[in-house]
Amino acid sequence: MKSKLYFFISLLWLSTLLISCDKEVDGVEELPALRPASTDGDAGGWQMVLLTSPSQITLPAPAATNSVSYQAELAAIKDAQSKLTDAQRATVQYWSAGGTLRWNQILRGLVARFNLPPSPNADGTYPTPDAENPFANPEFPFANPPYSARAYSYVSVAQYDALKAAWFYKSSFNRAAPYTVDSGVKALVPTSDLPAYPSEDAVLSGVTAEMLKILFPAAVEEITLLAADQRNAAIWSGKASYSDVSAGFALGKAVATIFTANSTGVFTIPASAGSSTTTLTLNLATRGRFRTDGMGAAIGTPALWKELQDSVGFGDFYKTNQQPWLSLETPARPPMLPNFGKVAAWLITPAQLVAERPMPPPSTSSEQMARELAEVKSFTENASREQIAIVHKWADGVGTYTPPGHWNDIAAEYIAQANMSEVRAARAFALLNMALHNAGVGCWETKYHYFNPRPSQLDASIKTWTGVPNFPAYTSGHSTFSGAASSVLSYLFPAATSFFEREATEASLSRLYGGIHYRSDCEAGLEHGKQLASYTINFALADGADD
Repeated sequence: MKSKLYFFISLLWLSTLLISCDKEVDGVEELPALRPASTDGDAGGWQMVLLTSPSQITLPAPAATNSVSYQAELAAIKDAQSKLTDAQRATVQYWSAGGTLRWNQILRGLVARFNLPPSPNADGTYPTPDAENPFANPEFPFANPPYSARAYSYVSVAQYDALKAAWFYKSSFNRAAPYTVDSGVKALVPTSDLPAYPSEDAVLSGVTAEMLKILFPAAVEEITLLAADQRNAAIWSGKASYSDVSAGFALGKAVATIFTANSTGVFTIPASAGSSTTTLTLNLATRGRFRTDGMGAAIGTPALWKELQDSVGFGDFYKTNQQPWLSLETPARPPMLPNFGKVAAWLITPAQLVAERPMPPPSTSSEQMARELAEVKSFTENASREQIAIVHKWADGVGTYTPPGHWNDIAAEYIAQANMSEVRAARAFALLNMALHNAGVGCWETKYHYFNPRPSQLDASIKTWTGVPNFPAYTSGHSTFSGAASSVLSYLFPAATSFFEREATEASLSRLYGGIHYRSDCEAGLEHGKQLASYTINFALADGADD
């Protein structure tokens, strides 16, 4: 019986090895191995964001460590460790930095790769990326700032809820890591007393891969391979057995299904293809939030685009000679995601979002606008070398990880230095990215409510230092994103508050220096972002993580 179990586990192991290969997604930055300052053993009791409770998904109890099946798993680990190649050891080292940080790097790389606006057709129209045909021209998605803010938020929130559920079951079952159970299993990563079942690496592998495959369907193969590498690394390192990984993978995939289910009904989620091990069944009464948040309608329609332009002149604000925003591209491009302001926010109701909308910008016919326009022109004609460097530092345009990604990059450094556990690191990214998504929604709601023109539309002689975004000016997206991010990061890392605030101010002013925003766009955006972030911070103050 024991030899049959050993053979079965070895076959499963081999099947996972066969799908490991070179990575093409970014995420190769050097990081030290994770040595958490705390295991955060109580994280299973922290407040959920989308899940109703950590036990919403029922995970079966693991086999005892003295059982025949588990002893066979230990034997398989020791056999595999005796045959590790240099490439496999490199995989262990890569993922030892922590899956939360690694997947954030990978996500930033995916955003940068797909942040490419479609080129016009011969007739002057623009094709629309199609999620159902992601390899067509143009590839899906166009990972612009609103899309990326939403992507960062969904991935990080799903990771956070999945890891809290994992910590709940770790505490409940308390099965030790293989390197603790058997001295013959080598610990190839820093050790801790964190229970192994379910494997946090496999949870992250399952939940992240499922989210990313929907967000970036043209990169499915690479995402799948990276996820398999992470699961393999957990086993090769001696920190998890196959059953730890199987359970974690199933749990992660189940959480992703709760976020993304496209229909109601019963969903069966096996731990791995061809295996009935740790199969979970979910009974969903509603479609997942991801499918119902309004993103599908964010691009708008030609009728809406015309209505937005023609609506200038209605209401008290637009009584006198107000000019509407117009696309400055040739041929004119439809406005970017005019309905993104109606996409569901995190922790903020639609009514609250409207209530937080900034006051109107100066009318295009006002003396204040004339002064602000002159200031913009002065910067474009007389910018110092330092100001030009700031423009380029914060440009975050086409082919980059966008402004939300820039703040994720900043956050990642502080999270790594703090030696946070996987679940606490996931919390930090989730809080940051919920606030960044809300900043995007609030900013886009404001932009298309006021539909204010860019400086170079009002004065064609203005030559900008950076590309002119294809959406209205007021308020500044960079400023709103940066106000939100600096507030959340200041909450998480209070000793660095002055640095975060300086960076946010610099990011905001970069758009004025570059000639694409007025001062009122920047100042109102910064304050708007900070106000929107307060909803996320209030949630964090009561979530139990700081008790």
